[in-house]
Amino acid sequence: MKKILPPPARTTIAAALLGALAAPAMADSSVVISQVYGGGGNSGAKYQNDFIELFNRGNTPVDLSGWSVQYASASGGTWQVTALSKVLQPGQYYLVQEAAGSGSSPALPTVDATGTIPMSASAGKVALVAGTAALSSASPAAGSFVDLVGFGSANYAEGTATGALSNSTAALRANGGCTDTDNNSADFSVTAPTPRNTASPLNVCGAPPQPPIVATCPANLALALGVNGSADLSATDADGIVNSAVLTSAAVPGISLVNFLAANAAGGTATANLSVAASVPAGTYPVSIKFSNNQSQEASCAISVTVAAPAAVTHTIPQIQGEGDSSPYANTVQTTEGVVTAKVGSGFFIQDENGDGNPNTSDGLFVFTTAANIGTVQVGDRIRITGTVSEYTPTAATRSYTELTNVSAIAKLAGGISITPTNVALPHPNLGQVEGMLVRFGKLTVSQLEFLGSRGEITLSSGRLEIASNRYRPGTPEAVAQAAANQLNQIILDDGIFVAPTTIPYLTEDGSLRAGDSVSNLTGVVDFGAKGGGGAGFKLQPTEAPVFSQDNPRTDAPALVPGNVKVASANVLNYFTTFTNGSNDQGQTGQGCLLDGKVLASNCRGADNLNEFNRQTAKIVGELKAINADVYGLMEIQNSGEYTVTKLVDALNEAISPGTGIKTYAVVPKPAATGTDAIRVAMIYKPAALTLVGGALSDADAINNRPPMAQTFKTVNGAKFSLVVNHLKSKGSCPASGANADQGDGQSCWNAQRIQQAQRLVNAFVPQVVAAAGDAKVLLIGDFNSYGHEDPIAAITATGYVNQLERFVRGSGNMPYSFVFNGEAGYLDHALASAALSPQVVDAAEWHNNADEPTVLDYNTDGKPQDKYTSAPYRASDHDPVVISLNLQAPYTDVSASIKAVPSGLTYARLSGQWSGTLSITNTSGAALNGPLQIALSGLPAGVTLVNASGNRSGVPYITANTGSLAAGATLSVPVSFTKTGSAAISYTTQVYSGTF
Repeated sequence: MKKILPPPARTTIAAALLGALAAPAMADSSVVISQVYGGGGNSGAKYQNDFIELFNRGNTPVDLSGWSVQYASASGGTWQVTALSKVLQPGQYYLVQEAAGSGSSPALPTVDATGTIPMSASAGKVALVAGTAALSSASPAAGSFVDLVGFGSANYAEGTATGALSNSTAALRANGGCTDTDNNSADFSVTAPTPRNTASPLNVCGAPPQPPIVATCPANLALALGVNGSADLSATDADGIVNSAVLTSAAVPGISLVNFLAANAAGGTATANLSVAASVPAGTYPVSIKFSNNQSQEASCAISVTVAAPAAVTHTIPQIQGEGDSSPYANTVQTTEGVVTAKVGSGFFIQDENGDGNPNTSDGLFVFTTAANIGTVQVGDRIRITGTVSEYTPTAATRSYTELTNVSAIAKLAGGISITPTNVALPHPNLGQVEGMLVRFGKLTVSQLEFLGSRGEITLSSGRLEIASNRYRPGTPEAVAQAAANQLNQIILDDGIFVAPTTIPYLTEDGSLRAGDSVSNLTGVVDFGAKGGGGAGFKLQPTEAPVFSQDNPRTDAPALVPGNVKVASANVLNYFTTFTNGSNDQGQTGQGCLLDGKVLASNCRGADNLNEFNRQTAKIVGELKAINADVYGLMEIQNSGEYTVTKLVDALNEAISPGTGIKTYAVVPKPAATGTDAIRVAMIYKPAALTLVGGALSDADAINNRPPMAQTFKTVNGAKFSLVVNHLKSKGSCPASGANADQGDGQSCWNAQRIQQAQRLVNAFVPQVVAAAGDAKVLLIGDFNSYGHEDPIAAITATGYVNQLERFVRGSGNMPYSFVFNGEAGYLDHALASAALSPQVVDAAEWHNNADEPTVLDYNTDGKPQDKYTSAPYRASDHDPVVISLNLQAPYTDVSASIKAVPSGLTYARLSGQWSGTLSITNTSGAALNGPLQIALSGLPAGVTLVNASGNRSGVPYITANTGSLAAGATLSVPVSFTKTGSAAISYTTQVYSGTF
């Protein structure tokens, strides 16, 4: 800290500077003198003792042990010393008590150090010294003190001295002690003393200013004569606890402050009620309320209480609502009357007590107003209210909502009145007819939970809603009718606060609530406004706590009809090992993800950091382990070669066999092309159950930014099939025009491209896969971003593929779905089997562990009012996995029992060294045997080799007879040739198979 000498000491500048240069390095200068008071105990004194206050304006603790404060008169050079102790924390004050005067002024608060220095009330010098030796000059050299304050007519100061002090004033450093420009006159003000000690609230310099108490009170409270009433009052302080409230205005009999409840923590809300008795005479009464907190802060608010006859009604609520969607009195000022039925975050609802009996006019009305006005009414109050009739149209809404705004007068007429809810049901032709009214629904089903955590919203309907194109071909009369019916069969259960909730509403004790659950006798008021996902809709603000029934409880992975191969399709919701914060699972920073040839952190999706990645991994691994498939097709794996999918397999194997190193699953090596997107498709499989046949194939055609991946497998019994994993173009980021724009047919945008992708899949790519495999059994799985009966799926099934979810799920009377959007369910994830494979598919199902669960339960840690995460495999993704059971038949049949095999004699050819002959195969059954036939010769002696073997199966050589069939009674002659070493005779037994090995 640079010390500036005052003008009276100019003649000593050179000496002072030389002294400063010769002195040791200056002690920690973050501690300053923050207050000086010398009038203690004098006439008119504020306190009995003089005092010096110190303050740590730095950001580290300072140990004051061995330090002192010192005082000299305004022109004197003799310094009196008071020793200090204690460690002073950043933002902490330190109070040093000095000599007392002869009066009887109040005592200082608890002091931190005590001295006996009698200080001048008007002028003098105070120094803070990093030692206890007394200073020795009227103008101590720079560097011999930590801080110095000259006040009044002092001949020495930093810069210039402060103004003169008095018995009732002190010198206080600005900004609570934080300001230090090394000029006493600029840094200090002369004002009433305010001693602070180490127990006082911290004042950390550079921290945001201490937030004030914010009080919420209505400006006016109006009551009809002879009616009691009350107003809700509240106050909060972001960093303090509001702990008291008192009336500070003149007392009025019958007006009192009641039910005060202090805030329970810093940032909490203290509440109270201003109560006005029915006995209060007509008149206007100004009322003031003062709130205080634990930081000695105060805030006041004023309420004008009026007791008088209310204004006359101009129109009733039903008249204001009218029979149309908008009010005939829009944009006019009206006075109406109603009973308060509910209070919400932005206003309250009133309802005509008797109604007009017309079902086309609503008896309810929403009053959009301030929190202060909301506080003047209570549920059950009959009020007379004046305001402007307005039509509110939320963004992207297709209709408006009648409200009362710009409220100028509210008068309570009576209290304790109840309104009987009107029974309504979904679907409803026009909920606008009951907007603002108190209603009761029968049984409703939870259809969507996407916005429960972010907005406190649940979409409800009468039964589950199936998206029209999931059941019917788009554009058909059936699809159009179902889409329209779905729109009339929804209402959103809200939580009444219109901001992100601090506590997630409506969750059950186990932290879950699922689509498919139900709620009965739901009671509340009908609202209208913006909804999660965009647009607007009718909402219900509950007036009674909803009670949900778990009609759709969580289940284990589906138990399918057993076969010999289990296949599963799983969208793993952007499983990335490189995170959106630019780090990765190895702890490296400055990383990025590949998208369209560019590596950027902004291209990454999924987990934001390692913690989220670990949480995501636990859920996905739990899902895959529970399904226990022999092969998985995965979508939304980071397009990072084999690295990310290998990390997932490693975690899965460890979860299955902890600490053993057993590798239950392996990665199917990627094909040559994995696309230009940041995500790709992948496969993992059980080597103990399946064998790879050839390498993986993919289609790098430009139509596919996420190429389909194909792999042929062979089962233990020798059967082959090919699996093709797909992820077609999504329905998001819609173009504004062209073939790929949303055509309004329910299939959203990019449908034209998805059709092209589907056509290329079955007409170009799959034929290549079949040719390479030599087998026509093909299963198409994955996220097709197309619902069950949309055009891309129709393009595939038109070529002979069979939709297994329609066959097994809808075929058993259930709705197939794997995804929920906008309250409607459908399946984007498919299992489509070729005509050759379909007869060997024995079951298929979805596991609804994801789509029915609230999004707020997922692995993410940001944007959540509460963390309800568990590692259980529920909400592992936004898509449900699809599981398929195959019972693949072996490609051959043992027909030995239908065959008589007779070997001929063998002749030896010296030139070739081979023994040759024939084997006569006669069909002894009564029916033809299908070819080709495989003749296996087992039991050959050691040293004997079948030279003309077509192959070897399990160590036994065989000869393939490529005959179309062998008729009943017919004989087939098969040549055999052997070589041998040693003297053993050539002998063998014969087994014959129909089919191929």
